[in-house]
Amino acid sequence: MRGRGVRRLRVRHLAVAGLVLVSGGCASAGRHAPPPAGQHPQELARRTAEEARGRYLLFLPEGYGEDGRRWPLLLFLHGAGERGDDLERVKVHGPPRIVQSRPDFPFVVVSPQAPEDRIWSTRFLDALLNEVVERHAVDPDRIYVTGLSMGGYGTWDLAMEFPDRFAAIAPVSGGGVPSGACALRHLPVWAFHGAKDEIVPVERTGTIVERLRQCGGEPRFTVYPDAGHDAWTRTYEDPALYEWLLGHRRRTGAGAAP
Repeated sequence: MRGRGVRRLRVRHLAVAGLVLVSGGCASAGRHAPPPAGQHPQELARRTAEEARGRYLLFLPEGYGEDGRRWPLLLFLHGAGERGDDLERVKVHGPPRIVQSRPDFPFVVVSPQAPEDRIWSTRFLDALLNEVVERHAVDPDRIYVTGLSMGGYGTWDLAMEFPDRFAAIAPVSGGGVPSGACALRHLPVWAFHGAKDEIVPVERTGTIVERLRQCGGEPRFTVYPDAGHDAWTRTYEDPALYEWLLGHRRRTGAGAAP
């Protein structure tokens, strides 16, 4: 099978079991006497079933399935302007745009679409990756993430939540929570931003990069002096990005730094 396809994701998640409230070492049920007034330690253990749903573009490169090889996977996260229920909008920027004229693009490319007025859900993206890896010939040690603007935020967030899953990440014009950066100190990072960005200031990336360096990480940080928010056009048109990604395989070693 070759080319790009539209896929629907429907995956159920199972969380933890039972609901128990504990105060002063004794369980409190609905018919028991209420705990005394004041602030007391409590414990929650509730079973929930959660379903992940969404639509995405799937690109399979020329030669896929012909020799039994496992392919690198590139997850692309679009920006806020491409949200909705029309997958054609996802093809406007980045890898899903490039593969329309590059059938030999050397990745399996997964390009989901976020619903209107929503941001990227790391739980959904984790479920999506699980499904694609299970159903397709993907090398689990060569999974990469990139995204622009809102997708740049999503790239940082996803990597911080699952720091041992990826081989490398490339956030563009995004930002995130600097306090979580130390979990990525083992992970190859190449971040991009425009110096004249008035929508997401360049400092949103700079503070994460600086924190990552303080933790012992060695991120690359490219700032385009003349670029505004659109730092992605030249980033995704540069073959050096894809060569850099393919030069990395997953390695473990995450964990919070002091």
